[in-house]
Amino acid sequence: LLRAQDDVARMRTVYDERRRYLVPALRSVGLTVATEPLGAFYVFAEAAHWDGDSVHLASRLLEEAGVAVAPGRDFGPGGEGFLRFSYATSMERLHEGVARLGEWAGAR
Repeated sequence: LLRAQDDVARMRTVYDERRRYLVPALRSVGLTVATEPLGAFYVFAEAAHWDGDSVHLASRLLEEAGVAVAPGRDFGPGGEGFLRFSYATSMERLHEGVARLGEWAGAR
């Protein structure tokens, strides 16, 4: 158990670093993150100004930008207009995904 505690502490640090990168990065490409996550490794970002249909938008982002997100509608009717981004991946992939998202948003 003591060994597992060390791994948990290390992963908390890693996820915190990823969160501290991703939240402002999503804001910089035009998304709104009203509440920063504290307990999970997901960011819920408001994107209705891009497309009010989160399922349609998630599909477009995958096809056009190569960025996979979960549509907010999947989390209940109040989630419509939002996208859920996971930061349970490497910083390299987060940087790449944000760059692709920024290019896509800039080309709209």
